[in-house]
Amino acid sequence: MRAVRLHEHGDADVLQVNDVDRPEPADDELLVEVAAAGINPVDTYFRDGSYEPVSVPFTPGVDLAGVVSETGSAVEGFAEGDRVFGTGIGNGGFQGSYAEYATVPTDRVVHLPDGADLTEAGAAGVAAVTAWRALIDHADLDPAEHCLVHGGSGGVGHAAVQIGAAVSARVVTTGSETYHDDLEALGAETVLDYGRDDLADAVLEATDGGVDAVLDHRLDDYLQFDADVAATGCRVVGIGENSPDPAFTNDGAARSKDVNYQFMSMFNTPDLRVPLRGVAHLMATDALEIELARSYGLDEASQAQEDVMNDSFLGKLVIEP
Repeated sequence: MRAVRLHEHGDADVLQVNDVDRPEPADDELLVEVAAAGINPVDTYFRDGSYEPVSVPFTPGVDLAGVVSETGSAVEGFAEGDRVFGTGIGNGGFQGSYAEYATVPTDRVVHLPDGADLTEAGAAGVAAVTAWRALIDHADLDPAEHCLVHGGSGGVGHAAVQIGAAVSARVVTTGSETYHDDLEALGAETVLDYGRDDLADAVLEATDGGVDAVLDHRLDDYLQFDADVAATGCRVVGIGENSPDPAFTNDGAARSKDVNYQFMSMFNTPDLRVPLRGVAHLMATDALEIELARSYGLDEASQAQEDVMNDSFLGKLVIEP
């Protein structure tokens, strides 16, 4: 089979397509013929060694969707021909999904309902599961609450807008003007240009004086902002930052409102199958649509990883082997 591999850590140019033996599933694994594999920033961190370096040669790719080709001897509940999707694949010593076939432990993959698109599901994993964990598990978002999603056009952001809308929360999101109509169509009640000078005032006006939950992907930019626009008891869930030293300029704004902060990584999810099943249900019932901005072949993996870090687009990028 063909697989993208890196033989050393470095920039995107270290990625190459090799002809390798098709893997054999372990007792608790599935062999999946990959239909689509999402492109995520985290894939580049494993490639360049920013995250704990993986053993090389290594195939990147955390997300996948496809059809079961073979099952391990101890596997129950899956059969050849089943449509499946999952995430957390290329982590913890496992080879990833930028390949024609991939082996997947059954604790990070679920069945894909017939109503869900296979390619969209391949791009859904990290983005949609992160959004689910942030809003449903950590923020405990309730109907009619005001929810602020920073960066609504991104992979996690556009999934979070829809998940918030699916639980009948009142979603406020930020994005460039190019994507405002799209984000409203995805379920945002209010869309604001993130570059406006009066953004905090606009958020407060749109939320009757303060937000109940925040999904923040750039804590170094918005940690103080989140406290300033919070309602009493607001839950702020932080999923990332550009600089590793976010800080308050006035923590009294957070203390005076009993703001709760939760920083998270999707890889700490106790059982990935729980949010995956929730995401699968939303996709099957058309409550969640993964916007596919661009598709690539295996030979274009280097370009795909450069684009995911440098380009502006709505939704997700995906490899279709």
